[in-house]
Amino acid sequence: MGDMPPPAEPTSAISKRRRAANKDARAAYANRRQEMVEAAIRVFNRMGYQAASISAVAAELGVDRATLYYYFSSKEQMFDEIVRSVLEANADLASRISAAPISPIRKLRELVTAMMNSYASNYPLLYIYIREDLSHVSTKRTAWSDEMRALNRRIETSIVNIVEQGVADGSLRRIGSPRTVAFSILGMLNWTHRWYRPDRGETADEIGKIIAEMAISGLESPYAS
Repeated sequence: MGDMPPPAEPTSAISKRRRAANKDARAAYANRRQEMVEAAIRVFNRMGYQAASISAVAAELGVDRATLYYYFSSKEQMFDEIVRSVLEANADLASRISAAPISPIRKLRELVTAMMNSYASNYPLLYIYIREDLSHVSTKRTAWSDEMRALNRRIETSIVNIVEQGVADGSLRRIGSPRTVAFSILGMLNWTHRWYRPDRGETADEIGKIIAEMAISGLESPYAS
């Protein structure tokens, strides 16, 4: 008898290899994309958003522009996608803290500290975003700027809700409208873009707690238990 052909490989084994190969390819794509994101953040911070370009990001990575265009269509897409993901996470966190079954004072402390830690974890991305004037973005980015405003409002609303809860239960004084109080707290956080550096001074967690205590000390009712 002639040589018999080798038995066919089970379909399940082939499927497993294909899935593993696809998984490896997706992981490699995600890792390369993250390298580009980190390079873009460095360029945005060094040059400013307006002056930055795809060419500058490509030079930072030591690749040609065509390589970047495989992952991102423009510097706007790079910046907008990164910022959107971080702000969505922050807005979700703020909403969870606002709805948590803990005291308003503790909520305020935890939320302010969490926001400052986010600035540090995503340094300098969120500070670049703070410096970006949403009222002057290009027409094609209008939808993105609207989304960012909506996410900002969710964070603002969470702080307003916490202040209102504190006023309602007597733990916080009504020194003005909750909205003004919320904007003042966010103002303290956002102003850190002028002086905070991860490699000097207090940690982000320590700074967050300082800002929280400053806010709470001005709001806390002397009659709070």
